[in-house]
Amino acid sequence: MRAMAKKKKTSPGSICQNKKARHDYHINETFEAGLVLSGWEVKSLRAGKGQITESYIMLKDGEAWLFGAHIEPLKTACNHVIADPLRTRKLLLHKGEISKLFKATQQEGRTCVALALYWKGPHVKCEVAIATGKKQHDKRAAEKDRDWNRDKQRVMRHNA
Repeated sequence: MRAMAKKKKTSPGSICQNKKARHDYHINETFEAGLVLSGWEVKSLRAGKGQITESYIMLKDGEAWLFGAHIEPLKTACNHVIADPLRTRKLLLHKGEISKLFKATQQEGRTCVALALYWKGPHVKCEVAIATGKKQHDKRAAEKDRDWNRDKQRVMRHNA
């Protein structure tokens, strides 16, 4: 009988991750940023209704903004609030961190992406990264290494 595949569990504080970003970019440096949310968004994130796969970070006027993050409103939310699931959300960073992000994004081939949303106490945090885009051959090499490591683990498991 074949053993059932184990699902990889996320950490208890994790809300959602952007796995596509780790596939498409080389991550150079990461930062932790707070997120300005309204009440219905916090309730929705507690229910696990957040997604950041298509999101990106824009730096303008000395502030950082999260675009494209989708937080689905709950059906039980208040009726008098108009919930926009794709609204732009402000990121809370120190002035030095924002200037570092701004300088890095001015360089050729660098961008700023959101990697994960997670809970830190009662607050929602966003893991922000300075990233460089991968070329197609880099993606193939990473996939080849991942497959080789998986096969190596299988062989070790069967021989043990």
